Amino acid sequence: MKPVAVRTEITSVDLLNRFTQYLDVTPSSVRSYVSGVKRFMKYLADNGITTPSRETILEYKKELAGKYSANTCAISLSALRRFFGWLESEGLYANITDGVKSPRIDRGHKKDAFSAAQLRTILSGMDRTTLKGKRDYAIFALVSATGLRTCEVIRADIADLRNMQGETVLFIQGKGKTSKSDFVKISEPVMAAIRGYLALRGEVKDDEPLFASTAHRNAGKRLTTRSISGICKQAMIRAGFNSPRLTAHSLRHSAVTLALLAGVSIQEVSQFARHSSINITLIYAHDVERLKSRCESAVSNAIFG
Repeated sequence: MKPVAVRTEITSVDLLNRFTQYLDVTPSSVRSYVSGVKRFMKYLADNGITTPSRETILEYKKELAGKYSANTCAISLSALRRFFGWLESEGLYANITDGVKSPRIDRGHKKDAFSAAQLRTILSGMDRTTLKGKRDYAIFALVSATGLRTCEVIRADIADLRNMQGETVLFIQGKGKTSKSDFVKISEPVMAAIRGYLALRGEVKDDEPLFASTAHRNAGKRLTTRSISGICKQAMIRAGFNSPRLTAHSLRHSAVTLALLAGVSIQEVSQFARHSSINITLIYAHDVERLKSRCESAVSNAIFG
């Protein structure tokens, strides 16, 4: 199919709205696709391009590589492949993204993990005398022990704390999920922290958020992922751990790593972390085995005695 002229203003308003309605994916995926397409449309407008071709996509790919991470580039190109695939199916434009590959993504970890001793240091230094202090401590303890994502923490309600066969569990709405079909087990130390926070918070209803804002304007309202990230980051900094590679997501890395170091099977850890593929868990396992290796010490002893 021969490409036809695409008017940027029509694409960004009319066609993009139609494309959005066509997508049968989660709201977060819709936002990702729309963001990727809008970024490309801005590129077209900035460069005065009205009839993009495959060469345009290749040049755009180079520009993305110079500005963004490989992961962001891959997401942007994935959005364009979906968009132009839809345009071609509608007979509106040729799929000029056909055969354009995404950059290779480094599957290694972009964040560092904490040791058990370091996590104890952070927790021991957190304030537990105020409502906010008890809440922040409970959040940090929960994320450290369960490896929950920040989005999973903010979605949790009071009613999601339940009892199953004598185990206290928290039902969660996982990444990319539309319902609270997964759960994590809550250990007694973590549950004690949550109980201490809820006791000071006072009477709550089942449909209220498990962790609520204490800010004057938003008191009782649901926290944001940014709030959870900030709470965890500040606790780390106060304990002397200040690095761009240490974030709330580091606690998830820590939980998975500590489980593997404790000898838990890869299958169990993969289920615990709710990884989309066991291959993700294998990356952690590889790192753990590499840390256990005695090669460096053996070589050093051979050289230096």
